[in-house]
Amino acid sequence: MESNPLATPVLSPDDLNALRRAKHELESPALTMKLASIVGAPLEKLLARMPAFANEKVGDATQLALRKCLQLALRTLNRADPAAASATPDKPSNLLHKFAVATTGAAGGAFGLFALPVELPVTTTLMFRSICDIARSEGEDLSSVETQLQCLTVLGMGSASKADDDADFGYFIMRGALAQAVSKASSEIASKGFATHGSAALLRLVNTIAARFSVQVSEQVAAKSIPAIGAVLGAMVNTVFIDHFQQVAHGHFTVRRLERQYGTETVEAAYQTIDISLAD
Repeated sequence: MESNPLATPVLSPDDLNALRRAKHELESPALTMKLASIVGAPLEKLLARMPAFANEKVGDATQLALRKCLQLALRTLNRADPAAASATPDKPSNLLHKFAVATTGAAGGAFGLFALPVELPVTTTLMFRSICDIARSEGEDLSSVETQLQCLTVLGMGSASKADDDADFGYFIMRGALAQAVSKASSEIASKGFATHGSAALLRLVNTIAARFSVQVSEQVAAKSIPAIGAVLGAMVNTVFIDHFQQVAHGHFTVRRLERQYGTETVEAAYQTIDISLAD
């Protein structure tokens, strides 16, 4: 029997290890568990103690933060250096971004919930820059509309809440739930220009991401709601917050890099066969 010249490519050992690391990053413990280990209390109880107006504050602050990130993305779309895309990408500056976010967390810890409208847009923009940096390190073209929107969707991929129907189905289902909204928004911007940042397709995408991201923000706020939390613990909470999304970004853009090389079906099939519990 003749071999099929179009047979599905097999991932190299190095790429399979990279995919294993990506799956571990994408399916690592939820932010809830990470924050609970820092503050030493179940977040469910802290969430229940939050004042009624806090949820509205979180929702408003999340929407504002994502819109600022989107404006940043659209303003800088054409500023990427073409020569940099062909060069070997440098490693992302994860520690620098963590330090910056820890600084905003220290301020937030000092002023509590009332600092949220000011702190969250700054923190989210710093996280977005870090996500873009990670995307670049995995060979993504940051001058692409689709890449910028993929960076934004990372903020919607971090949710593992029980209220999130996609959380139990893993990374590819969660990513697929956002894919159509990304595609429509990307096509609209590509065909009509950057002035469409108020378009229906883009607003739907932002609203979808905001609904998911606000779950994580509520958990972060709950962790900071402990009386007399102070600047040090506020900085620690923010560091865990950005570290969580940096991990998701590393996993997501590693998978995308491998998909460009091997194809989506091959990478997804390999991903499903990996048992990350064996590495723990």
